[in-house]
Amino acid sequence: MKRRTTAIAAIAAVALLGAGTATTVAVADSGSSGSSGSQSSVRVKDDGVSDAQENANEAKGAQVKAEDAIAAALKHTSGVAVGADLDSDDGRLVWEVDVIGAGNTWHDIDVDPGTGKVLGSHVEKDDDDDPARVAAALKGASTSAEDAARAAAAKGTVTSVDADDDGSVRVWEVETTSADGKQQDWHVDLQSGAVSVDRSGDDQGDDD
Repeated sequence: MKRRTTAIAAIAAVALLGAGTATTVAVADSGSSGSSGSQSSVRVKDDGVSDAQENANEAKGAQVKAEDAIAAALKHTSGVAVGADLDSDDGRLVWEVDVIGAGNTWHDIDVDPGTGKVLGSHVEKDDDDDPARVAAALKGASTSAEDAARAAAAKGTVTSVDADDDGSVRVWEVETTSADGKQQDWHVDLQSGAVSVDRSGDDQGDDD
């Protein structure tokens, strides 16, 4: 699934968002440098299953929606949310939310998809994207990352939201996953919030 790859160091702040439905082992990040914080409360089976089943397991395991994970990250670190991705590491499911904070600094905030609590946060020191440019492009947008996630939710479970950045931020790129694990990419207009199918990969073939 789509994701900005980041290597990250620390920011100190603690925020709790009461959301949550099930297991309750996660606590907010202590802000220690280089630490990913607490482990996610949600485990998914990602070994010995097909890609489609893995996708379906991850989508089903996320009791906290993309827009709620983004809201939790912004309460932890104020700024502009530029992306969120649902991903698993050794079977632990987590929302990874990218925020441009004070001083145009990239932050990566991990949010528990079962409780909505922040698990850890890190400062990106070496990202290829220019945070000042991206933040400026999104400043005039009428549709936020949260709005884009809500707009695309009618198409399936939102598992990724990202500011399209090929030199100029024009749309939100959103990925949804259906109950059977099929993934679909969408564009959400920065101003109108209109949702359209992402046709950019149509010429590259499809396994299905």
